[in-house]
Amino acid sequence: MGKLLAIITPLHKRSKRDCIGRMNDDKVECMKISRKYGREYWDGDRRYGYGGYRYDGRWETVAKKLIEAYNLQENAKILDVGCGKAFLLYEFKKLLPKCEVKGFDISEYAIKNAKEEVKSSLFVHRAQEPYGFGDKEFDLVISLNTLHNLTLPELQTALSEIERVGRNKYVTMESYRNELELFNLECWALTAESFFRPEEWVWLFERLGYTGDYEFIYFE
Repeated sequence: MGKLLAIITPLHKRSKRDCIGRMNDDKVECMKISRKYGREYWDGDRRYGYGGYRYDGRWETVAKKLIEAYNLQENAKILDVGCGKAFLLYEFKKLLPKCEVKGFDISEYAIKNAKEEVKSSLFVHRAQEPYGFGDKEFDLVISLNTLHNLTLPELQTALSEIERVGRNKYVTMESYRNELELFNLECWALTAESFFRPEEWVWLFERLGYTGDYEFIYFE
């Protein structure tokens, strides 16, 4: 079993969220729109998702931490499962110009509107379907805030494939430690399918054979 890390948490805590306001804003209909992962989810009103996902440089710190944590070399191969607009892969390429990055996302809109510098390395694919890569092909496989959008059977495939194609692995999921965090998570989450405590996620990792590192984000 891998290690519990704290790489993305500082970035997560920078955003302010009106959890009660989202719950009271016709949330069921907003969820239906969000789960299409189209323009509304990424660049529409905040009630449907990101409320405009434009790059502001915030992922540079995360990329630097991951490069250090996994001792990534200039020619490293990196895969992002659920890459969105690939802002993190863009930062990897800036910091390691000779590295090879690949990324995929369920959202056609996200891939079409990804950073031009890495767009040729991206494709549309579902995290819960087999990956067309060889065993241990990548020095690092990451999946940030994607896996909690999958059901249990889908998680089995996704985690197995992440384990298979990566030498090192790092995944992050939404989670909760108490009643308040569960309430806030249920109010805020638009696309999540799996609501587990940290110890439940770890139990699941062990049962499904995932040996990589992990991190949980909380809605305090």
